[in-house]
Amino acid sequence: MTVRELQDKIIKLKKETDTAILAHSYQAREIVEIADFTGDSYKLSVDATRTDAKNIIFCGVHFMAETAKMLSPQKRVFLANKNAGCPMAEQMDKELISQLREMEPDRTVVAYINTTASLKTVCDVCVTSSSALRIVKALDTDKILFIPDCNLGSWVKEQIPEKDIKLLHGGCPTHAAITPKEVMKAKEEHPDALFLVHPECVPAVVRLADYAGSTSGIMEFAKKSDHKEFIIGTETSISEHLQYECPDKKFYPVTKDIVCRNMKLTTLPDVYNTLCGMDNGEAFEILMEDQLIADARKCIDEMIRLGG
Repeated sequence: MTVRELQDKIIKLKKETDTAILAHSYQAREIVEIADFTGDSYKLSVDATRTDAKNIIFCGVHFMAETAKMLSPQKRVFLANKNAGCPMAEQMDKELISQLREMEPDRTVVAYINTTASLKTVCDVCVTSSSALRIVKALDTDKILFIPDCNLGSWVKEQIPEKDIKLLHGGCPTHAAITPKEVMKAKEEHPDALFLVHPECVPAVVRLADYAGSTSGIMEFAKKSDHKEFIIGTETSISEHLQYECPDKKFYPVTKDIVCRNMKLTTLPDVYNTLCGMDNGEAFEILMEDQLIADARKCIDEMIRLGG
């Protein structure tokens, strides 16, 4: 069976089963092409609330599907590949942050959305990479514990120096692997290109950027810019997607090694098999207790209240 034939089967099946397919921007092109919604993790969770479909298939990682389930508890949410996790989301647990809260009860705990539902239950507010600056500025406190990504936290801290922001050692191993040396090499090879970077990269890399922002922000910047060449400092699939959407421009991954292996676990056959297995127990459904949803949603609701 060809890729196109399998895509056609998926498109037919999703209509028959009243299913919406959500694909994170780091997914492969053949998956993005059959998705109803694409974007970053939070945008997709909001998209899940806006669709009338009774079933959701999330092509991403576990915490993203969890967030979609929390925001749409009445819908059935499935993760296309059950083994797709997020190392950053699993770096810190509820017990650790609870202990730190007891030690410094006057600190507001700001959690990057890349965290588990369990950890979110002991946090005050969530942020995304696109809303972190806005929300931290809006908080009516100056003492903050920002978790888990110390690189994103450092980026926020540099731009809001008036706040006392405490960081823990954690973050995205894929973005953290980009080095200043690799950036300088890419700049030498492509002297006319702008360098666009995700703030999950280490501070020394972010400081070399012409633009720093979320995955969606990077894509929007590149699409709207009058520039014709760009070095992309995030997962390599973004360069590929941008090349399709802007064929008149050139996009270069900062290094060929910036690949999120968890995101790349999901395949087109995974999506097809999930569609076929939703009603016989063979698909991986996100099941969460009502109390966990209620407790974990508080920090997401607070993010929404603050304009996240």
